Amino acid sequence: MRMLKALLPMFLFVGISAGQAQTGQPLPLKAGAAKIDVTPSESELPKSYLGVLDRLYVRAIVVNNGTTSAAVITLDAGGIPDPLWQAVSQRVATELGIPAKNLLLTATHSHSAPGEPIPVLVPKIVECVRTAQASLQPARMGYGTGVSYINVNRNIIDPKTRRWWEGPNYEGPSDKTVAVVKFETLAGEPIAVYYNYAMHAVAAGQLDLVSADAPGTTSRYIEDSFDNKIVAVWSTGAAGDQNPIYFQQTYDLREIRIKEYAKRGEDISNAMPPGGQGLNRQDPAVAKLMNQQKQMILSMGQFLGEEVLHVMRGIERTETTAKISGNQATASCPGRQRTDTGRAGFPGTYKDADPVELRLSLLMLGDIAISGVDGEIFNLIAQRLKKESRFSDTMMVTLTNGMARSGYIPNDAAFGFNTFEVVSSRLKPGCAEDAIVNGLLDLMDKN
Repeated sequence: MRMLKALLPMFLFVGISAGQAQTGQPLPLKAGAAKIDVTPSESELPKSYLGVLDRLYVRAIVVNNGTTSAAVITLDAGGIPDPLWQAVSQRVATELGIPAKNLLLTATHSHSAPGEPIPVLVPKIVECVRTAQASLQPARMGYGTGVSYINVNRNIIDPKTRRWWEGPNYEGPSDKTVAVVKFETLAGEPIAVYYNYAMHAVAAGQLDLVSADAPGTTSRYIEDSFDNKIVAVWSTGAAGDQNPIYFQQTYDLREIRIKEYAKRGEDISNAMPPGGQGLNRQDPAVAKLMNQQKQMILSMGQFLGEEVLHVMRGIERTETTAKISGNQATASCPGRQRTDTGRAGFPGTYKDADPVELRLSLLMLGDIAISGVDGEIFNLIAQRLKKESRFSDTMMVTLTNGMARSGYIPNDAAFGFNTFEVVSSRLKPGCAEDAIVNGLLDLMDKN
């Protein structure tokens, strides 16, 4: 049974001409884009941060069809707290006339983005959307897909312990699809690109330096390729169980930390400290691995960026008009609270907890279905949604429009494995996969 309850959407009345209301025909599509630096100053950084490796941004694309507008926004941040989404969506609706139901606010999920306080971030995000809206111009839009092999399933059976652990599982479920929506002027000049890929932004996580990680390097590579005449907006796919495929430096640094802590009589093998805590950066071996991590995010950005560019070049069918619509709902699933500790490899113990609500979002740009969930989704859930969707151009955007209390959201079958995502999930098995897929399909049916 689909356990859904409709959100109370925030509507902003926008007058349209009688002719438009009678015909229902959208006017020519317009698009605009912008990006704004949101990097905290060094004096504002948490004590655990040692400096800035690369800048953080908020990027936005606004589209308008003469009757309504929509905005897709991505912030270089670990997540989108509910108060941030609520404040941004309310101000964008009130000040800019973009209904909250037509807004997708997504986090890149960089593990190296400490972020600024919500009262500081809100006006910057709104200003980015305002700037994008002010740059609206007649445009055409096209959709295409490609593939990139820089992600991999991250749950494996350890060959020594025969228990679940983290590492590249080349045979595990992993969607390599890169989904791309490009916006250009009627003369073919670039405006923006919105691209979707399923991979955790964790390659720079142990450097303790501010970084947008691979999403940032990819967007910058694309933008530089167009002499910064384009805004490249990453959206996070179903990456709950997906890591960068080239992640060995992180595992090597983890082993160094485990050995260092063991010398002091502390076992951290199943409960890793955050970031690079405990690593001796003066150790030549540590310094070498960290330098390789910096190189790796540049390499991944170039590889993924090249695939986005390849897809853009191949998009020949474009639309100059499009219906724009959005909708939102919540799905409720039984919750649980873990009563033991440990990262992976052993079954968790739990007690009943309050139900967990998941916010579902859908933005339709013509026949392009951009579906959103406010949590970290396992890859197979998104693959199932794409198979069951009646729209061939369907993508899933996660960590969007808030932050669910669920922790990771495994697919039903994955609950049988003692991976760290499963044992830490606040969801009971048997609900979330159907609730998400069926809930989003319901929203599509209402389109």
